[in-house]
Amino acid sequence: METERKLSSFVYDTTYADLDAETRETVKREMIAFYGALIAGSVTPAAAGAKFASDMGGNEEATVFITGGKIPAQHAAFANAAMGRALDIDDHIGPGAHIGAGAMPAALAVAELRGGCSGKDFITAVATGVETSLRLKLLEEDYAGFDPTGVTSPFAASAAASKLLGLDAKEIWNALGLVSDRVGASFQHYIDGVLGGPVMQGWVAQAGVESARLTQYKLTGTVNFLEGVYSYFHLYGNDKEDISYVTEALGKQWHVKNLNFKKYPSCGLTQSGTELTLNMMAEHGFTGADIERVEILIPPFTHKLVGHPFKIGENPRVDAQFNIAYCVANALLRSPVTLSHFEEQQIRDPQIMDFIKTKIDVISEPAVGRTHYSADLHVLTKDGGDYRGQIDIPPGTPGHPMTDEEHRARFYDCVRVSGHKWLEGREERILGFFETLEEQADVRDIIPLFLP
Repeated sequence: METERKLSSFVYDTTYADLDAETRETVKREMIAFYGALIAGSVTPAAAGAKFASDMGGNEEATVFITGGKIPAQHAAFANAAMGRALDIDDHIGPGAHIGAGAMPAALAVAELRGGCSGKDFITAVATGVETSLRLKLLEEDYAGFDPTGVTSPFAASAAASKLLGLDAKEIWNALGLVSDRVGASFQHYIDGVLGGPVMQGWVAQAGVESARLTQYKLTGTVNFLEGVYSYFHLYGNDKEDISYVTEALGKQWHVKNLNFKKYPSCGLTQSGTELTLNMMAEHGFTGADIERVEILIPPFTHKLVGHPFKIGENPRVDAQFNIAYCVANALLRSPVTLSHFEEQQIRDPQIMDFIKTKIDVISEPAVGRTHYSADLHVLTKDGGDYRGQIDIPPGTPGHPMTDEEHRARFYDCVRVSGHKWLEGREERILGFFETLEEQADVRDIIPLFLP
């Protein structure tokens, strides 16, 4: 039980002063990415999850963004998380966990529930929650088809909610134990092109708030949820015997700063393909009109998720976001890449459909697996050109971070795509609030800016 005790004590003991500067800045970038994604996601089919939560009614505790109204805190967390994950452009980390999109809406819902909190307290809660999940992040082979978001992210939402509720270390332990029974999800919903991803993200945030609140009613959770015979590491981690890395330098070394952000509005595993395509076009001067054939070589894990033949089902945006052939074709034919390229009319464009069918091959190649995000591209042009390129570190990852200007540009793009005219002119006020979050007296002050 020592691992559980140390993790719970870490959540309880951590203060703003314990965070290094890079971790603090990463949390603020998470805010910009998530709430921009929420704005754009509010006009997608996934927003039906927010309507569902609002229609349930109940105690007026926390706000549903964009549509307005107050509902129970856990339901507001579900609604806002589902909208924020609709476009898959929030923060993430390999092999696929979306952590901030669970922790942030859970934390803000609890901040409203408790009557407000300072920006410093909010940053601390989110950072502590995200760090908790990152300490429990597993390897590709461990997940074996489970969606990392559903497996690891509930711990972030629970820890962040618990900290803002003011739970003590024993109660936090209970909350984490309770939420351990809520983990699990499958990657299959992305391959099938359904809306399970945003709904799952909503459940992550909801479970985090519920687990924290249940401890206030003296309900207890699994004690040995990490070290027990049927624990997290037995169920999802291939029975790892040495889990000392979970608490190694805990509170001193922050993994939060390793989070990834997306330059392009699609799955993290398609980022390298898009970036490499654009880089090769700039270097060699070819365009989509010059292409004879393109081979995309990706690792088997990547191929299983985004390398399948492109098809359009009931949710074209999801089909396109999670298909590397579409993303590469889109870059070749329409650069620069924007959110609008993942709207249904653009996806169904006969030109791009024919291009994918006749000119692109996606190949599973184990030798390409240099990193989680590696991709190789082989391009043949009509005039006999033969070009090869490879990429291991896409933009938005450690070693190749996005600039502040790129983060801001993505936020503006989200507002533009949403079509919410009432938000135009508020962008700088919202960005300014997030960029100076540590100076804000009450995080609830941001909420009116997200309501008509």
